[in-house]
Amino acid sequence: MLRFVAAKTERTDPRITAMMDLLLEAARGFEANGVLHLSAQQLPLAARAFAGVAAFLQQRILPSAVAAGNATGESQVRWAIEIAMTSVNSLLTGAATIEDAGATLTLDGQIDR
Repeated sequence: MLRFVAAKTERTDPRITAMMDLLLEAARGFEANGVLHLSAQQLPLAARAFAGVAAFLQQRILPSAVAAGNATGESQVRWAIEIAMTSVNSLLTGAATIEDAGATLTLDGQIDR
């Protein structure tokens, strides 16, 4: 879903481009070993990117799954929204508490320092 959102989002400015690149990096990291390694400076940008994923899925994808009566699809989209929002919370907390060292975001949306 991260690749899908990154592909569907218009890269209208450098910040959005950086967020979409980060989502693609997250997809590669999660696929390869279940984690995304981030520098302390990347944490706020990553939080914003995952918030965008949750918003995109909630506004554009979830209504279609519900309207189609696709219970499996709806469940998967709701899970992805929940994990994205958990990631946002973890990343914002990390951004407030991690100064120099980076952090690792796990597939379940938690920060591992």
